Amino acid sequence: MNRKTLSYALIVALAGSVALVGCKKKEEPVAATPPPTATEPAPMPEAAPPAPAATVSAVTVGTTAAADKSVAAVATFKPTDKIIASIKTDGAASNVEVGAKLTYQDGQVAGEQKQTINTSGPETTNVEFSNANPWPAGKYTVDVTLNGAPAGSQQAIEVK
Repeated sequence: MNRKTLSYALIVALAGSVALVGCKKKEEPVAATPPPTATEPAPMPEAAPPAPAATVSAVTVGTTAAADKSVAAVATFKPTDKIIASIKTDGAASNVEVGAKLTYQDGQVAGEQKQTINTSGPETTNVEFSNANPWPAGKYTVDVTLNGAPAGSQQAIEVK
């Protein structure tokens, strides 16, 4: 019986060893990567998004717009006036965002408007700023953007 017990123990140990070897995770050899050489081309930088074909050709600030959206320039406004920024663009544009921001003399934004335009030529877009309360007296600036980038010249106005 002693011989059978020993044989049985050896068989169990052998089976356990085979099971452990079979379950062992195989290690994959790590390939050594040579450092890049000077002859390899550098990766291409990402291309900047194309600039819109449209450009802002004029910005006029006034109180009333004509049928063709043109505005007579006004530099001094009453506290109850509606402020209209007339933005003339030239060129073709598809889904281009035109924006105007009205800023008070202390840097506080008094209003900001954005519109999306689609045009194949000259276009005028009007952005209106109105206030339920009278505008505070002081100096304001109107800044125009085209797709978020500054465009046109900054306009200075005053409310008296």
